[in-house]
Amino acid sequence: MKFKMSTVRRTALVMSVIGAGIAALAHATNYSLWVNGRTGGGQLGNHADFSYWGPASTAAGVNKKSVNWDGYNTVSSQNYLVRDALDCYCTGNNWCYVAAHSAGNLQVGYALSMYGGSTRTKKNATPNSGGVCGDAGTGTQTGWNIKWVDIAGGAAGGSELANAGSWALSEPLVGELKTATSRAMYNHNTTRGATFYMHAGAKGTLYSGILPGQDDEAIAYHSSGGVSGSSGASFCNASDWFCNDLTLGTAANEGGSTKWSNHTVQFRDNNESYNHYTNGSWGGIVSRIVADMVANAQ
Repeated sequence: MKFKMSTVRRTALVMSVIGAGIAALAHATNYSLWVNGRTGGGQLGNHADFSYWGPASTAAGVNKKSVNWDGYNTVSSQNYLVRDALDCYCTGNNWCYVAAHSAGNLQVGYALSMYGGSTRTKKNATPNSGGVCGDAGTGTQTGWNIKWVDIAGGAAGGSELANAGSWALSEPLVGELKTATSRAMYNHNTTRGATFYMHAGAKGTLYSGILPGQDDEAIAYHSSGGVSGSSGASFCNASDWFCNDLTLGTAANEGGSTKWSNHTVQFRDNNESYNHYTNGSWGGIVSRIVADMVANAQ
C-alpha cells in the first residue's frame, strides 16, 4: 500500500509540474512594436494610437502596438518611451518583433546599444495611460526578448538634408540627424544579437539631389542600407554605373565598404518604386515592412 501511495503521489507531482509548464507557455505572448520616425503624430504612451502610420485596422504583425515618441526632441530625451514599451511587451515569457521607420531606427538602435545589457524588471504587458506597465512579480532579466527588427528608410546613418539645413533647424532631432552626429551617437554594431533587416527605398526626386546615390527623397542608401563608417557615401542599385552597388544581405558593398554588425539588406528598391513617406496609409517604403511583419511576425 505504501508503494502504491508513493507512486500515485509521484505521478501527481509529475503531472503538476507538466501542468505548470503548460500554463507558463500559455501565458507567453508575441507582440509587434512599431516605432515612428521624425514628426511623430501618435499620442505619447498610447500604444493603440497608429495615427503616424495609417488606419489602426491595418494588419501589421501579431498583437501590434504603436510605440509613440514625439519625433521632435533628441533621441536620448525620448528614448524612455521606447524602453517603457520594450519593458512592457518584451520581458518575462513575452517576445517582440520590432518595426521602425526613419529616425525610429535611431531610437531602437540607441535603446539596444545603450540599455540592452541592463537589468530590466519583468512587466505584465498591461500599460497605464502613460505607457508604463506594472511589475509581473517574477523578477528581473538582462535586456529584452527581441526576435528581430525590421527597418524602413532607416536614418541611423543620418541624412544630408539635415546637414544642409533642408529641414527646420530649430528641431533638436534635426541636429542629431546630421550624418556625422547620427553615426557617432552610439555603437551601431551593438544590437544585443538582434538582426536588423534593412529596407531601402529609391524613389528619389530632383530636389533630393543633395542626397548621395539612390535615396527615397529623405534618406540615402548609405543609411537605409546600414552601411558602417563615420560619414555617408554614394551607393546605388546594380543597374546604376555611376556609384558602387549596395549589396543585398550582409556582404560587403561594391568598393569594399561593410555594413554594421547584425545588419542585412532585406530589400533594395531596384525599380525605384518606394519613397520615404507613409502618406497616412502605411505607404512608401513602410509598406515593405508591413508585408514582412504580416508574413513573419506571428
